[in-house]
Amino acid sequence: MFLAVPLEEISMYNIFEDEDDIFMGSPRSKFHDVIFNASRGVVEGELERLIERQAVLEFILGEEQVEALDKKIVSLKFEHAQELESMVKSLYVESMGNILTQAE
Repeated sequence: MFLAVPLEEISMYNIFEDEDDIFMGSPRSKFHDVIFNASRGVVEGELERLIERQAVLEFILGEEQVEALDKKIVSLKFEHAQELESMVKSLYVESMGNILTQAE
């Protein structure tokens, strides 16, 4: 017999949401643990990578489109909250991976 569970509830990130799980926290809290305990130089490199990426994306868009994008971001946060939450968690995990692989 199959249980009817919505797909959004079956996510690889659900394991991070329970504070009693083996990872003891969310991707965001683990990211904070990593950046506050990793080598300062490695963390600076990852933050520079993220800022440079944002600068390139804003350059591609141009000044007028960046202002329009800021307004669109506000509306998208509400319209697509679940999808964006998954993407944010994925980016936390990706950045943690970048930091941890350089810290070894």
